[in-house]
Amino acid sequence: MSVQTPLRLLRLRLPSGPVSRVTQRRFQSSQGRPRKSKIGLYITAGALVLGGGYVYSHADKFGLSQSPSTTGTALKKLSKPAEKDYQAVYEAIAEKLEEGAENYDDGSFGPVLVRLAWHASGTYDKETGTGGSNGATMRFAPESDHGANAGLKVARDIMESIHKRFPWISYSDLWTLGGVVAIQEMQGPTISWRPGRSDKDVAACSPDGRLPDASKDQRHLRDIFYRMGWNDQEIVALSGAHALGRGHPDRSGYSGPWTFSPTMFTNDFFKLLLDEKWQWKKWNGPEQHEDKKTQSLMMLPTDMALIKDKSFKKWVDIYANDQEKFFEDFGNAFSRLLELGVPFEEGTKPMRFKTLNA
Repeated sequence: MSVQTPLRLLRLRLPSGPVSRVTQRRFQSSQGRPRKSKIGLYITAGALVLGGGYVYSHADKFGLSQSPSTTGTALKKLSKPAEKDYQAVYEAIAEKLEEGAENYDDGSFGPVLVRLAWHASGTYDKETGTGGSNGATMRFAPESDHGANAGLKVARDIMESIHKRFPWISYSDLWTLGGVVAIQEMQGPTISWRPGRSDKDVAACSPDGRLPDASKDQRHLRDIFYRMGWNDQEIVALSGAHALGRGHPDRSGYSGPWTFSPTMFTNDFFKLLLDEKWQWKKWNGPEQHEDKKTQSLMMLPTDMALIKDKSFKKWVDIYANDQEKFFEDFGNAFSRLLELGVPFEEGTKPMRFKTLNA
């Protein structure tokens, strides 16, 4: 992208701070004076230098990057972000996970950001090549109104605040990166991630019914996941994300967390699934299980299907006894989930991000 002159840049992206407002007034007033003296020209030039220097020194705040080949009076838009630029976005999202979340669920927005990334990606159909994370079509109705996506406006609003700070990143990349941030910051595995998704319009919205229905059995799970290209081991690994978050009666219809630590990524989902005694919950909501001991945890019918099916249970046993193995398999599967159907440019390399406390 060509380098813009300070004059054009100030007209397009003038900062809102006091210095820039003064600079703008000086620039406009000097233009409006039809003097033949050179004084007006000097004032104009000085204002441009001050304004351009201010914007240049605060380029990161305005979605701009400084080019090594430019001076203080020349800038360019961030056209080819580097890994450090995505790391900055990562950190901005990480700082949002608990900001204002004191009264939200269990004190973190992390689980709902994982759900946004999952639901944006899990609509992929390998036969038609439609759906998936490439497009961020949940920005539009009817996809945003699908029953499976109820409550995700919370996550989309958080991502919107990040996008305002980094307008160069696509919503598709942003939402998937948000899932990576949430997993890692909640003490989960490191997730490889690649940029390169592009946003689409409402015409690309996925049809309803492509995401798992929690009220179904193992046959339904295989129908949904096989459509995306998964095998039984990967289905179980991805189900381990139920270590996080909780059900909401006003969203999914279900109620309660799966584990006692719903903001920490562990293999507890598998341990509890095997170790606890589960019974049907007596309530007016949809059929779900609760643990007999405390009656505070829940399991969905699709969760219980994982231990009823021999092929699935094999992997439940493995992951319950080996968290390291679960982390490895989940990390690989989640990374691939976020990439389904994405036409990456050749040579796009995976990135691995540092956590805030690294």
